Amino acid sequence: MSDDVQTEARPNGRKVREGTVVSDRMEATLVVAVVERVRHPRYGKTVQRTKRLYVHDAENAAKVGDRVRVIETRPLSKLKRWRLAEILERAR
Repeated sequence: MSDDVQTEARPNGRKVREGTVVSDRMEATLVVAVVERVRHPRYGKTVQRTKRLYVHDAENAAKVGDRVRVIETRPLSKLKRWRLAEILERAR
């Protein structure tokens, strides 16, 4: 698809998440841990929840420890529903 199609506004925007790459051992696939802070419904304490997202990375550009931004996309495989948008910060 061309860039023109991707830049026009969609009626329902795609989800965007930021997280840390925890695995890059698969070909063209990353595992990204996204930490979400939510308040406990009864006790009100802030709790961290971690989701592991399978992300498509065609160029194998990201490495373990990098902070990345991912965007929701159509199903690419059994588990992959996200693709790499950009690398925000490289691992040290």
